[in-house]
Amino acid sequence: MRLVDAVYKRIRELANKKNLSLYQVAKDGCVPYSTIATMTRSKTVTLSTIYSVCDGLQISLSEF
Repeated sequence: MRLVDAVYKRIRELANKKNLSLYQVAKDGCVPYSTIATMTRSKTVTLSTIYSVCDGLQISLSEF
């Protein structure tokens, strides 16, 4: 499994656990929704994107 696929899977898992849509996570984390929605088509994911998603999920980076 690629890193970007694992990150996307974790985002979906945490969003489902908190009953949030990916759109809401993106909005709350100030990340373009398209960044999350097309993540699996990318080759990489940046730490700043993961950090912003954590803000949207209201969790710390270590909880991610």
